[in-house]
Amino acid sequence: MKLNFKTLGLCIAAGALLAACSEPPEIAAKAAKRPDVAPYMGADNGFMTKGWTPGDQASWTEAINKRNQKQSEYSRAK
Repeated sequence: MKLNFKTLGLCIAAGALLAACSEPPEIAAKAAKRPDVAPYMGADNGFMTKGWTPGDQASWTEAINKRNQKQSEYSRAK
């Protein structure tokens, strides 16, 4: 009888370990890329840069350039 409880315990432990190894697929990264929409079209929400309007490619390019300049160590050191 002890052998059966030992085997049963090992099977339960192995099942728990195998269940812990499974992960659901990450679909958020796939949903973020939409090849059918240009990047400057964007979303109209509260996380937009001030001065940028969705659909205006010129203002989008200007906002990206400003953001890149603020991330540059060379321009911040001046």
